[in-house]
Amino acid sequence: MARYLPLISFKYAILAILLAAITVSSDDNTPIPESESGIQAWFNANVKPLASRKGTLNSSLEAAEANPKIIKVRQNGGGDFKTITDAVKSIPSGNKQRVILDIGAGTYNEKVIIPRDKPFVSFIGQPNSMPTLQYGGTAAQYGTVFSATLQVESDFFVASNMIFKNTAPKPDGKRKGAQALALRTGGSMAALYNVKMYGFQDTLCDDRGYHFFKDCYIEGTVDFIFGSGKSIYLNTELRVLAANELTVITAHARQKDSEDIGFSFVHCQVTGNAGNGKKALLGRAWMEMPRVVFAYSSMSEVVDPKGWSSNDHPEREGKVFFGEYKNTGPGAAPSGRVKYSKQLSAGDVKPYTTLGFIKGSSWLLPPPKL
Repeated sequence: MARYLPLISFKYAILAILLAAITVSSDDNTPIPESESGIQAWFNANVKPLASRKGTLNSSLEAAEANPKIIKVRQNGGGDFKTITDAVKSIPSGNKQRVILDIGAGTYNEKVIIPRDKPFVSFIGQPNSMPTLQYGGTAAQYGTVFSATLQVESDFFVASNMIFKNTAPKPDGKRKGAQALALRTGGSMAALYNVKMYGFQDTLCDDRGYHFFKDCYIEGTVDFIFGSGKSIYLNTELRVLAANELTVITAHARQKDSEDIGFSFVHCQVTGNAGNGKKALLGRAWMEMPRVVFAYSSMSEVVDPKGWSSNDHPEREGKVFFGEYKNTGPGAAPSGRVKYSKQLSAGDVKPYTTLGFIKGSSWLLPPPKL
């Protein structure tokens, strides 16, 4: 038996190396660092380009990224199309290829829908001349979730260096159906980098699936981030605008214990002015069991000391999950918070500050470079 020991030891050594490699390559469990200065290094280490991750990503995504197609959109000619709408229409149903819309500078007055059967679409602008996609649709005209200037129904959507805006007037509390979305993410595995979203009530419908927002800007008045998504917002500014009535940032739509969804805001900045000395809530229980976490975020005086609301449903107070961890600024003081919110421990918050929250290691890629 002695002569087989080196071989057995060698096999165990190889197995140990393989296990170590698997552990090192897994980026789902590495938490976002507490220091803001470490965000980009964390991102670079955990969201690597396709070339170094082949065989570890969603198989359909890897196949789509293998041979990307670029479509140029230029308002004044010089591209393949003059409108974003026509460029999207040119993508075949059942698309299996990454299609990158290289969108030139300018303002595109269009209401765009990316259907569910057109996955792997990217909208890419330039950071020094970000194109604007805008439209003035309202809930009265289209229904709330269908009022979005950009309605993404498909999976694997990416946007970078873009502005999405709804130009409908600010709700005055009198007009019915005044809600107006800038963007609806209705497909899963969507990533948005350096995207600005402008609106008032219901600016962003973060709906259905895993989403990742980094270096973004979102402004609004009431429930301006709402929906049933499971999303991470990283280094994103949430700007509260003055409203005639209530101002609320989030309205998460979780309704049952079985729904594994939630919003996680990490290293975000809550800014703005609610108007007339009013304060803004971080979130309210629009549905029965919302799940929202803020970690390492700065909160200005615009945030109401109470922080959160049961939305006049006291029976929901024991069902909500409103969590905070190591936030800073005058709006972050825990002393005035409602009793049913939670000041989290390091162990409590970790699941909300890793890519595992959105299963990112299987689909999240850096923004494409043109």
